Amino acid sequence: MNGPQPRVGVILTGGGARAAYQVGVLRAIADIIPRDVHNPFPIICGTSAGAINAAVVAGGAANFRHAVRRLQAVWKDFQPEQVYRADFLGVLRNSTKWIAAAVSGGLGHQSVSLLDISPLRALLARRLDLDSIQRAIDAGQLYALAVTCSGYTSGQSVCFYQAAAGAQPWRRSRRMGLPANITLDHLMASSALPFIFPAVPVEGEYFGDGSMRQIAPVSPALHLGADRVLVIAVGGQVRHGSPTAKERESAMVYPTLAQIAGHALNSIFLDSMEADLERLQRINRTLSMVPQEVLQRTPTALRHIDSMVISPSEELEHIAMRHIDELPRTVRVLFGSVGATQHGGSTLLSYLLFGPGFCREVMALGYKDAMAKADNLRGFLGLHGEWYCELRNTAA
Repeated sequence: MNGPQPRVGVILTGGGARAAYQVGVLRAIADIIPRDVHNPFPIICGTSAGAINAAVVAGGAANFRHAVRRLQAVWKDFQPEQVYRADFLGVLRNSTKWIAAAVSGGLGHQSVSLLDISPLRALLARRLDLDSIQRAIDAGQLYALAVTCSGYTSGQSVCFYQAAAGAQPWRRSRRMGLPANITLDHLMASSALPFIFPAVPVEGEYFGDGSMRQIAPVSPALHLGADRVLVIAVGGQVRHGSPTAKERESAMVYPTLAQIAGHALNSIFLDSMEADLERLQRINRTLSMVPQEVLQRTPTALRHIDSMVISPSEELEHIAMRHIDELPRTVRVLFGSVGATQHGGSTLLSYLLFGPGFCREVMALGYKDAMAKADNLRGFLGLHGEWYCELRNTAA
């Protein structure tokens, strides 16, 4: 016997339009797993746009392939107008309020954001069946869905989770896990990009994008009992080596507002995940050096956790530059005024470019990157040997 079937958690990180990459990876996984496996991820954790993807997959846990097809159908034909108001009056109204608030120091307690995302709420209200999450949990097809938000008043990173019996809340420094029935408000709050999208009230506090202050993004999956975590990230690999002459020259040009904003978003969405995975690897190495008999004599809360990361093999901002024309003219003018349509500002553009060409190309990249790791994925998901037999029996 190879031991019990691993409980695999998938972590879908934040990143606005970049979350199209996750859909491509999930589609590849749907093609990789055998047809008699209904759902390879009993624990699904999402943050920001990843929270919306996570909710769709969790609600469709009875048929993972069908859930992924539903996600793909939305993302491949996404239009910016489905996410935020792109008409002249809508853009002018929100951007004027935003600028006025910045100049005057605020507009009392009015909702202030650069873009109006009421179209996204309307789209999700039409497309999502959030009651299906509890049905999947009751049927044993899903153990838990977790959605992380950031509290503007408390400063806490709050993971709202909907789970089967046995899941326990947790509290750590600046972060906690609370049981909840996941609603549209949780998803809208988790994906509320700071400054750009408005904060959302949830259970007595206004919340914003869950990637802010999320110092331990792997933590929710571990608290909910995951033995392995698959991270589908939306940032490229860290570059090494000396910069080119062109890069050195551009580095001495004062950054545009879009460059600064893109750098800030990268810090929010990418840095904490990289640091948390490094911490996880250090714990694994430390545990591997401790003799088993010592661990048995002195129980510890620490345990070995296998992890696997799939992230873009190409820079998504470069892909975004090829699809600038997909932005509505009013939004293109607005973002062009702060340098987002220039190469140095394309990072910001890649978070907000909800156009079909960009989303399809990013999904195709996710599919390609995951398929390149197909054998590793099969082993990681426990689709070999006796683990696979147990998974088949559970699905049946």
